[in-house]
This record gives sequence, C-alpha cells and structure tokens, in this order.
Amino acid sequence: MTNSQRARFSAAAASIGSGVLLGLTGPAAGKLDDSAGVAVSAVFSGGWSWACYAFVVGYLRRSKLESIVFSSLGLTVGVTAYYLFKYISPVVPPGLDAGAVEPGEGILDKILPWTMGALVLGAPVGLLGNLARVPMWGGLLFRLTVPFIAFYETSMRLEVEASTADPVTAMTWGAVRLVACAAALALAGHTIWSWWYGRRGVRVGKPFRPER
Repeated sequence: MTNSQRARFSAAAASIGSGVLLGLTGPAAGKLDDSAGVAVSAVFSGGWSWACYAFVVGYLRRSKLESIVFSSLGLTVGVTAYYLFKYISPVVPPGLDAGAVEPGEGILDKILPWTMGALVLGAPVGLLGNLARVPMWGGLLFRLTVPFIAFYETSMRLEVEASTADPVTAMTWGAVRLVACAAALALAGHTIWSWWYGRRGVRVGKPFRPER
C-alpha cells in the first residue's frame, strides 16, 4: 500500500469514526438528567451540527471527490449510529415503565429515509466545504454556509418550538444563534482584513519611480 493510499484510508476511517461519535453524542447526552446533558443533546441533535460535520470533512480534503465521498459516507454512518442507539436504548417518557415502551417500533421507517437523506445531502455539503478552501472573496460565501444554516435553523426553532421546549433547550438555541452571528462576522472580518493587508503590502512593496 502506497503512502497516498494509506493517507486516503486513514482519512476514510477518521470520517467514519467521527461520524459514529457525532451520531452517539446527541442521544447519549439526552439520557443525562442535568442541564449540561440537555444542552449538549440540543446542539448535537440539531441539523446544523450535522451539516457542520459534513462541511468540515469536505474542508479537510484537497480532492473534491474525496470531500464528497467522505462527507456522505461519514454522515450516513452517523445517522445510522444515531437511530440505532435510540433503538437499543430508548428514552422512556416520564410516568411509564421501561417495559411499556416498544423500543423497535418504527425503527426502519425512521432510519431508512434519514440514512438515504444523509447519503444524498452529505455530498453537496462536503463539496461546499472543499470550495470554502478558496482564499479571500472566492471562498467567503462558502465559508458562511454553516453559520447561515445554524442561524436559520435555530431561528425557526425559537419561533415555532420555543413555547413547548424546556428552558435549557431554548437558551441553547439562542446561544447557538448568537455564536453563528459572531462566526459569520469573524469570517467576513478576517477576509476583509486579509484583502486590505494584501493591498497594503502591494503598495508598500511597489518600487519607487521618480516623476518625469
């Protein structure tokens, strides 16, 4: 096996491993009976965090094809792990005995469409992550993908679900929205600063030519 093949295999294994970790974190944290567990579950069960995962996987690969394949593969594995964990260890609603819950009821109805969706949607998000590698203005809009998704999703949740959500979850959504805004401003500011610094460097480095 050549060095490039080893590197590609390691990247694929890392994508699968991190996808499994992503899939298990949300439901595992949801089983904790404290505010931290609720907050972590709200973060890792949101669609924006899954988009962030696929985006980062795509960003870390130079090859566009690898960005598409590894993002899609890792996201699919993560979604599978998510629903399998909920199937094996379901959350029992308050007031019910564990034996009163059918843990396997409807598992295929949920896991099949979501894994297919992850397989299909992981590819374009991974490609966006790869395109975000383009420096300066060319990649700025692509770099704003995850902050935009996080802001939009949390805004919709706060508008529709905040009245029925617990206070910790609602506060977590609000915090994520603020962080998304801060991240977007930081990314835009960094691009503007790099552009201005580059132009200033060109001016400073321009050779002196006396007027005739």
